Amino acid sequence: MQLKLTFDEINRLIQAKTGKELPLIYGGPHTVRVSYPVPLMGPVGLDINVDRIENNDIYLSYGGGKAIEFMVRTAFKRFEGRPEAELLQLLDDNRLVLLLDKSPQMAQIFERVDLQDIHFDERSVMIDFVPKGL
Repeated sequence: MQLKLTFDEINRLIQAKTGKELPLIYGGPHTVRVSYPVPLMGPVGLDINVDRIENNDIYLSYGGGKAIEFMVRTAFKRFEGRPEAELLQLLDDNRLVLLLDKSPQMAQIFERVDLQDIHFDERSVMIDFVPKGL
């Protein structure tokens, strides 16, 4: 089973929720580039790599230089104590893990399917699932 979302669809969802545009650009089969305008700095690019998936946890790495490293760590500090903060764990060396099972909504989905892969093409993200018991 595959869920396919275009970068434009994702950007519209983000814009509807936050009022901000967050363009996504293809960077490779398991890499997407996120560009975000930062006051006084202009657009800042962040490369996000899907390194592996284990038990519905998504291990990611990111790159973009020291400014990106600082921004990511600052963002994590702002989210401390919030319920959604437990979904994302900052590891070392520009790595983090997205703990999808900690989301009650995602846990319900993972009762029926297992996450297999996340990959990208020029315009989309594809999320591959396998139904449990097959």
